[in-house]
This record gives sequence, C-alpha cells and structure tokens, in this order.
Amino acid sequence: MKLTKERIVDAGMATFAETGYHGLSMRQVADRLGAHAGSLYYHVRGKDELLALMADRVCRHAYDAAGTALAALPPDATWQDRIETQATELRRSLLRHPGGALLLADSPGTLSTGALSLMERLLATFVGAGVPVDDAGIAADTLLSHVTGFVLQERPEERGAEERGAADDKSPGAAPPPVTAEVYADLCARFPLVMEQMPRLGQDEKFRRSVRLLCTAFRSLPSDGPASPAGTA
Repeated sequence: MKLTKERIVDAGMATFAETGYHGLSMRQVADRLGAHAGSLYYHVRGKDELLALMADRVCRHAYDAAGTALAALPPDATWQDRIETQATELRRSLLRHPGGALLLADSPGTLSTGALSLMERLLATFVGAGVPVDDAGIAADTLLSHVTGFVLQERPEERGAEERGAADDKSPGAAPPPVTAEVYADLCARFPLVMEQMPRLGQDEKFRRSVRLLCTAFRSLPSDGPASPAGTA
C-alpha cells in the first residue's frame, strides 16, 4: 500500500498509544507500516512534525465536531452552554483517538493550527461573555487541562509504557482484596462524605458537572463588558 502522510499519522497514533511521548520513534512507526524509516522522511520531516500532525488531527476532529454541535444549539443558549459543548466534543475526540489525551498532555511545543483553532474559539467565547482578556487565556488553559486530565483518569492505559512497565512489576493477575459488608460499613462511618460521593455519578454526568463548576468560577471574574448569551465565535 502506498505510503502517505495520513497512513504515517495513523501509525504514529497507534504507536504513541503504546509507547507514550518519549518512547515514540520514527523507526517504530516505519516498522508498523512495513517500511524503511528513511522513506517516512519524504512525507514527515521527523518526530516533532509527526507529533504536531497527530495533535492537529485530534484537535481538528474536536473542532469540527464542536462546530456542528454549536450550530445546533438553540438561539437562547448561554455562553456556559457553548463552553460545555466545546469541552464535551474535545473529550469525545480524545476518547475516540487512543493516546489522544496523553498526546496533548505530554507534547508541549507541538502547537498546530487545529489546537490554535480550539483555543481561539474558546477565547472568543470567554471574551464574548465578558471575561477579562487577561483572564480568558488562563480560563481556556484551565479548561483544556481539566478535559485532558479527566480523560487520562478515564483511560489510564494511555499513560504510557513507563507506567505500564511499573505495573508489570506487580504480581500478575493480582486483584484488589474484596470489600466485605463489614469493611464497607466501617469505611462509610469513618469517611462519610467520600463514600457518599464515590459511585453516584456516571462519567458523562460527572464531566458535565465539573465543567459547569469551572464556568461558575469563570463567571465570578470581573467583567470587561456585558455578557453575550451565545458568544461571538
């Protein structure tokens, strides 16, 4: 099959999901494609460019999906609705691409037009809602970090080969000890607030509420002007 940039990115994503940022190499990507490493350089200049292309793919998918979802919002949608929509589609994109969350978390300096597009629209939504410009960047960074961290908690297998290697040192097949009714009752008595919260929400609802809590904090910032219900992006 003909070697293309798209196929190289496909192989890079699959390799990254197994090895993480530091383990990824062009030779591994070439081996996955059944090609010589040198042939990859006709399409991609090196690891840094490959990482940028991979990040760009994840972000562009999230950006496009959010654009469709934003267009479907009712006219009276609030800026919080628009933020939640963008965060939700980014989470979905990260979950859809194995290694996507780790890629965004562990690949500093690989900004792509896809990532910049995501950030630009978030900033426009915050600024359109009256969040001061100086604070809007921090708000957007905080939100993106939250989404990435949330997905890494959902998909711990994406934390890279290093952590999996450490896990391999444990007894094979080891399972956590069973929690008896007596132990569970004792835990509830000692840690009532924690135990009450633990299994109550599904991940989707937990994520939705977490983004709403962040938006409540962002809303408390001094306003640079009147809030726009729908933002400007």
